[in-house]
Amino acid sequence: MAREIMILQKLDHPNVIKLEGLATSRMQYSLYLVFDFMQSDLTKIITRPGEKLTDPQIKCFMQQLLSGLQHCHERGVMHRDIKASNLLIDKRGVLKIADFGLANSIDAERPLTNRVVTLWYRAPELLLGSTDYGIGIDLWSVGCLLAEMFVGRPIMPGRTEVEQLHMIFKLFGAPSEDYFRKLKLTTSYRAPQPYKPIYQESFQKFPSSSNGLLTKLLDLDPANRGSAASALQSEFFKCSPLACDPSALPVINKEEDERSQTKRRRRHRVSKRGQPSQTRKSDASQSGKNQTTEQPGRDTESSKEKKNLEKLQKQSHDTGNSGSSTSLGSRMFMNASLSPVFLSSGTKSPKSDGHPNALKNIKNYSVLLQASMIDMINRNEGNEFAQLRRSFSTLDFRLDPHKLSNLYGSPKNI
Repeated sequence: MAREIMILQKLDHPNVIKLEGLATSRMQYSLYLVFDFMQSDLTKIITRPGEKLTDPQIKCFMQQLLSGLQHCHERGVMHRDIKASNLLIDKRGVLKIADFGLANSIDAERPLTNRVVTLWYRAPELLLGSTDYGIGIDLWSVGCLLAEMFVGRPIMPGRTEVEQLHMIFKLFGAPSEDYFRKLKLTTSYRAPQPYKPIYQESFQKFPSSSNGLLTKLLDLDPANRGSAASALQSEFFKCSPLACDPSALPVINKEEDERSQTKRRRRHRVSKRGQPSQTRKSDASQSGKNQTTEQPGRDTESSKEKKNLEKLQKQSHDTGNSGSSTSLGSRMFMNASLSPVFLSSGTKSPKSDGHPNALKNIKNYSVLLQASMIDMINRNEGNEFAQLRRSFSTLDFRLDPHKLSNLYGSPKNI
């Protein structure tokens, strides 16, 4: 940050961001740089949906960019990170070069690092490992920006350094061995095939007056790119239509920017909500299939329970009207806990769920439920058969036929 502060103190130009002051925080021991408030940047201007920059607007932006860059180079400063998001625009349409975090002196001691400039705007000599470079890397980035303003998007959006080199060589042709010797490049990387330049076909929709400037700024040899001062003298800025006034440039207000960001966030939330909904639908369809497969199991369990009831009725008819057995059966029934069939509510597993028509054949369901609740509350008071506490559906005792008929109704209903 110290180098950035020193460089910003050297610069004073309308198209270069001005350092207004420094702010410190005693609590966090931090140092903050203070600049003028800027409405937007060039990226937001270029990527406006459904709108493209006109030729006069592009010329105005380019003139301001080259003027600010000329001032930097004349003060011995290389920016080393020229890109659309680092070009800020105020409410009057004035462009200012910002973010000098990677900037360095032109006369700095060599070797320099080649890990500078955002990949899409990085010059080929940097990608090939050069550590002795100059202002040509800034001019290459300016050429990429000029083409981007015409197209409305970056022209070489590589994902890796190798892919970026392939895009450059496909567009401007593969360099010869003399190129590597001249720039003292020690890399063993070479183009996989002898590409021929096709930039004239790619740029044919651009204004003809811009071809000369683009060819010069995007030359593979940094010595042929000239300077920012020479670029300002290009025919591109002298022919009609001329550059417009900065006040005629499009400016994104803060309110519009906030609305666009809100819309993007809403679309993002909607897209995120859509994915779980599809998952829930698939889960619902899967659960439907599972319920279908479980239905035969439930029918089997209900048929087993029906057979048990018929067996219980048959055993009751076979035995006599023994008073002791009736008394014993009645007492055991009152002390037995209520069957899960009676208490079932909602969906249960096939092993614990009863037949859906089981409750229809019980006349004294409310009495049984009350007796069972009293029994559970007073489970240890006067209970001679506490050790026999089992569910009603599995009790094995004999009931009087008369009591059984009163409990379940007529045998025809079973």
